[in-house]
Amino acid sequence: MGKTLKIPSEIISLAEKLNQAGFSVYLVGGCVRDLLLKREPKDWDIATNALPAQIQKIFPDSVYENQFGTVGIKTKSGNFSLKIIEITTFRIEGKYSDKRHPDKIKFSQTIEQDLARRDFTINAIALNLAELKELEIGNSLAAPDFAQREKLEINLVDPYNGQEDLKNKIIKAVGDPNQRFQEDALRLIRAVRFAVEIGFTIEKQTEQAIKKNAGLLKIIAKERIRDELVKILMIREAKTGIELLEKMNLLESIMPELRQGIGISQNLHHIYSVWEHNLLSLDYAAKKDFSLELRLAALLHDVGKPKTKRGQGKYATFHGHEAVGAKMAKIILTRLCFPKELINKVVHLVRYHLFYYNVGEVTEAGVRRFISRVGIENIDDLIKLRQADRIGSGVPKAVPYKLRHLLFMIEKVRRDPVSAKMLKIDGNQIIEILKIPPGPKIGWILAILLDEAMEDPKKNTGNYLEERVKQLGELTDKELEKMAQSARERKEEFESGVEAKMKSKFYVK
Repeated sequence: MGKTLKIPSEIISLAEKLNQAGFSVYLVGGCVRDLLLKREPKDWDIATNALPAQIQKIFPDSVYENQFGTVGIKTKSGNFSLKIIEITTFRIEGKYSDKRHPDKIKFSQTIEQDLARRDFTINAIALNLAELKELEIGNSLAAPDFAQREKLEINLVDPYNGQEDLKNKIIKAVGDPNQRFQEDALRLIRAVRFAVEIGFTIEKQTEQAIKKNAGLLKIIAKERIRDELVKILMIREAKTGIELLEKMNLLESIMPELRQGIGISQNLHHIYSVWEHNLLSLDYAAKKDFSLELRLAALLHDVGKPKTKRGQGKYATFHGHEAVGAKMAKIILTRLCFPKELINKVVHLVRYHLFYYNVGEVTEAGVRRFISRVGIENIDDLIKLRQADRIGSGVPKAVPYKLRHLLFMIEKVRRDPVSAKMLKIDGNQIIEILKIPPGPKIGWILAILLDEAMEDPKKNTGNYLEERVKQLGELTDKELEKMAQSARERKEEFESGVEAKMKSKFYVK
């Protein structure tokens, strides 16, 4: 017997009240699809022939703030997703001038007319809740076992053979696919997302229509595109999703910069093209259930390589691709309207993903400078990104001895001073000791003191720092600025000379 899936009591209660008032009531859309696939529905949508005003009369504790016939019913459910349940009046939609919303809608009386406006056949199936009691099993809340298809089919309305497409694992547009995509161009991405999310293939005519109408995506609000992209990236098969977006000619309107890596070979340290490498890195991040920030960083970490490639064959170089890639990642994510905090995080990870560490070459002071440069809060994510980068390069181990040793060294020094805030002295104390006003001189002195403390943490004591401040106070502004600049450069270099040497020797990885 298949998995038993329960329709929530909150849904049953609303349906009963609508039925008692003489109205038809159906579950529609994704929840019916998911129930038939034996998947837990994420949302529960109800359709009825009751008009919005009639729905609100039956459910006084409701909200109606749109022009599309959808009323939000407030419940006392302990389940957050069921606190507001949407009930929508059957409707017929007019022309979509903005490729997003219908210019006008007309309420209808039949579920068949309502299903005709939906995107894909697998989402155009309705379950008649008026007859649901025939499916009750063992309790009063209607817990139908959807393995009992002969009972279920009595209550299904399926004018476009969506059940057959579910059986054959096909994504197929309702009616004319060109018309469906011209109504709402976001459906172009949704087709890809559904295909990847539930492991289906896109039907031939629907695929042709997607490719034909791919350009319509450019007029869709970037926030809507972003939301669909995020859903694809958060699927375990995110790599397949990006590949399918490219196959359907959609990636050009989402991340054209990523496409620049297609066919771009690398060097003797890579067996894959830049495009393949980025996708394989994403695949590792997705399979490891990494965060959205890490998945984006894995996908974009080498996006700067095509612009920085010099030479051909196994000795090609990509000097500075991490800095170029960070700038490109910021442009991409800003264009897609991602939150500023997420953008800053991803850009930082891309910028510093190419850190160098070799046992015996990098000292404890070098590790402190590395932590100071990238931020202790980013260490774990940088290590995870390096793992994705390695696996995406075709190497067998995600965490080799070098990375394990670096983690050991980080743990060893992480309590040492790596930022000015960790010094046993602050700017106000420096002002008091030297009897000077606030100004750049304070920052220069702090940078010098931090550099010295990172070299030797034993110097991070109040007595030593006070005496050192007095010594530095005797220097000219020009001398202090020069010393501070040298200190900052040492931090950026991680371990003086070693990183540059590595990049030259190994052609940047």
